[in-house]
Amino acid sequence: MAKLTESFRNVFKIQELRTRLLFTAALLIVVRIGSHITLPGVDAVALARAEASQASNTLFGLYDLFVGGAFSNAAVFALGIMPYISSSIILQLLGAVVPYFQKLSKEGEEGRRKLTQLTRYGTVLVAALQAWGVSVRLTSMTLEGAPIVPMEVQGFGFTLSTVIFLTAGTMFMMWLGEQITERGVGNGISLIIFIGIIARFPHSILDQFRVTENLIISMIIVALMVAIIACVVLVTQGTRRIPVQYAKRVVGRKVYGGVTQYIPMRVNTAGVMPIIFAQSIMFIPSTILTFFPESEFMQGLSQYFEYTSLTYSFFYGIMIVFFTYFYTAIAFNPKDVSENMQKQGGFIPGIRPGKHTADFIDNILTKITLPGSIFLAIIAILPAFMVRMGVTSTFAQFFGGTSLLIMVGVALDTLQQVESHLLMRHYDGFMKSGKLKGRLR
Repeated sequence: MAKLTESFRNVFKIQELRTRLLFTAALLIVVRIGSHITLPGVDAVALARAEASQASNTLFGLYDLFVGGAFSNAAVFALGIMPYISSSIILQLLGAVVPYFQKLSKEGEEGRRKLTQLTRYGTVLVAALQAWGVSVRLTSMTLEGAPIVPMEVQGFGFTLSTVIFLTAGTMFMMWLGEQITERGVGNGISLIIFIGIIARFPHSILDQFRVTENLIISMIIVALMVAIIACVVLVTQGTRRIPVQYAKRVVGRKVYGGVTQYIPMRVNTAGVMPIIFAQSIMFIPSTILTFFPESEFMQGLSQYFEYTSLTYSFFYGIMIVFFTYFYTAIAFNPKDVSENMQKQGGFIPGIRPGKHTADFIDNILTKITLPGSIFLAIIAILPAFMVRMGVTSTFAQFFGGTSLLIMVGVALDTLQQVESHLLMRHYDGFMKSGKLKGRLR
């Protein structure tokens, strides 16, 4: 305990690190303030009562968790940073199939700059479409027969102002995230999601305590769920090591001397990114359905995309498996690894260099990624089954696998950066080894 206290003191002894931490905290406070500024024309009191009377076990309730309650407040930051993530996913998917985007990804700094700019343009488009859907949803909401958006306010002006405010709010949050990454501590985008989830903690606890008859059972279920998640996380952090022989001297076909190194291949190379990607895609159907509040067919169809529905869990799990393989293919390319090994004179014993090595690595990567992707899918859909067992949706979503993985991953990565600053200035870090392994990639 004394060592931990001393480490915290060391953090504030370093002026640069202290400035970065205060800068990060200040911008995160701005994010939280923006989550409570209601859009113009919306009756905030009536909205709060209307949201409280509705079931929170829908996909909108989960979305509200990621944006820290801003969606239920109809705040200017209601869309959060999710449109930016959706735009990033679209660009990465295009980079895998469209030659133009593949070329940009290989052009170094200039190509990355163009891709970043295209991602921002895509964010504006996605945010505008989602903002339009939010405006339709707000105008269709009523409380005791009275609309929460007065009839004299409804119309083109309200829709236009809502789209402008929500889109501007998303772009401003994206800019805040970039500033945190550049001038603060940690990944700005991840920290914005992290602080939004943390902000819902008191609400989730109070919501569960209201259901007193199920409290003990709920606690037991949550304890079992956390234990399962902990075991799954430990399993998915495992690695498979491939031995690589590097020759010191080669004469003809004879190898003289050499050194053996290993290629570490994690069971879960993608981290929690597949869950975030899949979640962003699953928000799209609900967003589209908000455009048809008067259609009985569309509202009936929306039941299949509720957070607790089996249909939603099935497609959600399938998409997590897909994005796990997709993100792993981006982060770890067997062909590039094989070419680098061949250039450095390395080879896998018993495997011919070149294409055979790439196929061998790809085969192993495919096999070890499958259990990792299945485990991630199980973690992500567990909260939906907890709700079916009587746990409140806000409590289940907060203590669900997705939220816990994001919070732990972001916290570890941020702490890793703080640790690096301490070690560079010869201070003791938070761990005796001086090393932390981040889990959010």
